[in-house]
Amino acid sequence: MSARLSPLVSEFESEEQAARYDAWLRAKVQASLDDPRPNIAHSEAMAELKSRLAAKRDKRSDDR
Repeated sequence: MSARLSPLVSEFESEEQAARYDAWLRAKVQASLDDPRPNIAHSEAMAELKSRLAAKRDKRSDDR
């Protein structure tokens, strides 16, 4: 059974910390939106990720 998190309880210790995180997150999202590089499809990104993870697994197996 998983515990439900209350939307009224913050994981931040202070309002200032929450505001800093919010500003950081908004800046990251805006930077992504402003990025001039072309978008890639989700399936293409996932295929690349799976390929990288497989290569890491293979390398780790070879190192043993």
